[in-house]
Amino acid sequence: MIAGSRVLAVIPARGGSKGIPGKNIVPVDGRPLITWTINAARASRYIDRLILSSDDEAIMAVARDAGCDVPFVRASELSTDEASSIDVVIDALERTPGFDIVLLLQPTSPLRSAEDIDACLLEMTHRNAPACVSLRPAEDHPYLTFGMDGGGALTRFAEPSPGQSLRRQDLPSAWCLNGAVYAAHVPWLCEHRSFIATATLGVPMPSERSIDIDTPADLIALEVILRTRRS
Repeated sequence: MIAGSRVLAVIPARGGSKGIPGKNIVPVDGRPLITWTINAARASRYIDRLILSSDDEAIMAVARDAGCDVPFVRASELSTDEASSIDVVIDALERTPGFDIVLLLQPTSPLRSAEDIDACLLEMTHRNAPACVSLRPAEDHPYLTFGMDGGGALTRFAEPSPGQSLRRQDLPSAWCLNGAVYAAHVPWLCEHRSFIATATLGVPMPSERSIDIDTPADLIALEVILRTRRS
């Protein structure tokens, strides 16, 4: 609980991953990937209940063993490639009512910490905002990225202000979602059906803890990060 608000954390983890078979429970440094997120959530100071939303028995068994509540089996229509994360979160809220704030914690962000989770909740609460998400520094600045029209001519995705230096050290900060933490007040989320709106706050995380596991190459990069930590 934070500032009198009850907090529900939802870990979405369906089966059937194509890029990495069994991705959510693939071993990472001796333990299933999803347990990294479960452990971080259980160490949070403010989460009142942590639940898994899954359609996969193997994932559910691993989550239970790691101390995560599995109160229901996700419906098949919410377990397809086309199903949205928001629909999964709202389904979880309908099945487990009575909470004021909801967190979406994707299991593909194993290096997010309890402190990252709590930082988003604190920022949202202290600034009386409806939502807060975690961010990483943008790898390529919007001022330095381009599209092309039908004739091959370049078009900027974002136009620099007049006189803006395009040297990297002079560019204003730019951020991207890193997928690690999404937090929102429940009524606001149900109304907007998104964690992202003009009132959403952002909390930066360092790039080295913002890895999002989607491909086998991401797993290799994660192993390198963990080896570097140990050394």
